[in-house]
Amino acid sequence: MKYDGGEALAESLAANLRRFRLSQGLSVERLAALSGVDPRDLTAIEQGLTVPTIALLWKVTHALEIPFSSLFSVGQSARTTVLRRAESKILTSQDGRFTSRALFPFEGERHVEFYELRLAPGAVELAEAHADGTTENITVAQGSVEIVTGDGPHRLDSGDSILFEADAPHAYRNTGDGEAVLYLVMNYAEPLMA
Repeated sequence: MKYDGGEALAESLAANLRRFRLSQGLSVERLAALSGVDPRDLTAIEQGLTVPTIALLWKVTHALEIPFSSLFSVGQSARTTVLRRAESKILTSQDGRFTSRALFPFEGERHVEFYELRLAPGAVELAEAHADGTTENITVAQGSVEIVTGDGPHRLDSGDSILFEADAPHAYRNTGDGEAVLYLVMNYAEPLMA
């Protein structure tokens, strides 16, 4: 994965991973064993020396039992927050065919997260199970996709929406000839803290 949004994002990722790991009393080696991620990769992330894949970060957040977005939290929020596209935190899959852009501030307690997802033609993105009680509500803004949930595949075209329990592995696949743009609202049963 590469991320756009600058040095501040890399710094928050490094600091937050270390903070969550230490708050749970885990060594790098123990977190590596729990997540299936090489300890050298974890050390490099904590030192800001590497750019991890989305899949690797999902493994780490699953092992730490924290929301994915917690690794990107920075600062405190004001009553009004403007999120500029040019300053967005964008995660890109290793092959560059899938991007996820946070459309919400990472600060404070919340039950909901909002993302813009983009998939290149033919792109497939596999997602691991989220915490129990987590749901995803997706609207297709452009293109045609197949969303595979715990109860099978579902085809959606521009303007269609789907709501599903995301506490099982799931996938997003662009079935069209052009880029697919989706808007995802993720709702957690338990509040998240930045």
